[in-house]
Amino acid sequence: MRLVEEAEANRGRTQRLADRFATWYLPLVAAIALATYLLRGDLLAAVAVTVVACSCAFALATPVAMLASIGAAAKRGLLIRGGLVIEALARADTVLLDKTGTLTLGEPELTDVLPLSTLDETEVLRLAAAAERDSEHPLAQAVRHAAAERSVPQTRADAFEATPGFGVSATIDGHTVSVGSIRTLNGAQPPDAAETLQGQGKTLLYVLLDGAAVGILAARDTARTEARAALAALHALGIQNIEVLTGDQPATAQALARDLGIPAHAGLLPHDKVDAIKRHQACGHTVIMLGDGVNDAPALAQADVGIAMGAAGSPVALQAAHAALMTDQLDRLPELIRTARRTMRVVRFNISFTIVYNIVGLTLAALGLLPPIYAAALQSLPDLGIMANSARLLRPPRTTAPYARRDTELQSAPAPS
Repeated sequence: MRLVEEAEANRGRTQRLADRFATWYLPLVAAIALATYLLRGDLLAAVAVTVVACSCAFALATPVAMLASIGAAAKRGLLIRGGLVIEALARADTVLLDKTGTLTLGEPELTDVLPLSTLDETEVLRLAAAAERDSEHPLAQAVRHAAAERSVPQTRADAFEATPGFGVSATIDGHTVSVGSIRTLNGAQPPDAAETLQGQGKTLLYVLLDGAAVGILAARDTARTEARAALAALHALGIQNIEVLTGDQPATAQALARDLGIPAHAGLLPHDKVDAIKRHQACGHTVIMLGDGVNDAPALAQADVGIAMGAAGSPVALQAAHAALMTDQLDRLPELIRTARRTMRVVRFNISFTIVYNIVGLTLAALGLLPPIYAAALQSLPDLGIMANSARLLRPPRTTAPYARRDTELQSAPAPS
């Protein structure tokens, strides 16, 4: 509700332009009426000019359509923070996607525990689960879940610290335990087994005890079933620049990207994602960034339109984003873009209709062809036309029908065992 309230105050460029024009429109009409009286000496024609003029139509042309679209989208689980966001979405030509939790389900499953020292699998998993106890990352959840399934003893950790793009560290039994990406090795060469696991499309976590690697954890995530269809829909909308930005290992990211047919940039820290977005923007592209995690928040804020996967995403990502998909369905992204483009078509029609009406009405009135009584009757016509045209946005587009059917199917499906 708060995000929708913010959207109502976040007016787009088109709306601000219309507001400024409406401010100058009344003096313009007064000047035309005065010129009509001075040149033709027809007081009724001058009155008709002032009566037929509809300045409020210019002010209504954009906000009525924007609010109708934002309200209707919110009912479908698409939160949009105002007109500026709709305008940017409508002209977007580049989409950058996070991997974990966005292109994938964000529910990785731990598949391998590989000790690298005298510690056994249970001990490596115990240390990792304790260090990851307070982490919100999907991989941390996978580690904790695997430890619980294997009945690994729980250990309390102290001095927990999370470093975005690297991993976590904590003090356990007086020792420093770190769990994270290859960056936690501080330049040390990973074991040969790591390359084999990465070649299988798995994401690796390295477990370090007092700075020495003692184990490798491998997890596999599943691509969203609707990912291919969503990417195809984006291409159909004319968006050709679609890339993956992820902090995951290159081999793992490339395996998913090849399967989806899009390029991937892997091993990125949060500021690297921001730099990638800036490079696209420097080339004149309007960039959409879709992500769900804390690591994505800076990139979401930098993009022309940052979109958070709201259902599965972190509160920080939701706060930094300009729009949110309140479900975890990736195919809602093309729907959001279609909604924005549809809204801008309605806005352009509203403005064009208002301009044409006022030009015709003022011309007929100034020539004495439109008596004041008829001018008064026709004065509300633009407002009614704008309201009727904008009301079309309250109806969901036909493309949302499959989503609605799938939502119903999911709600009626039996719970997994």
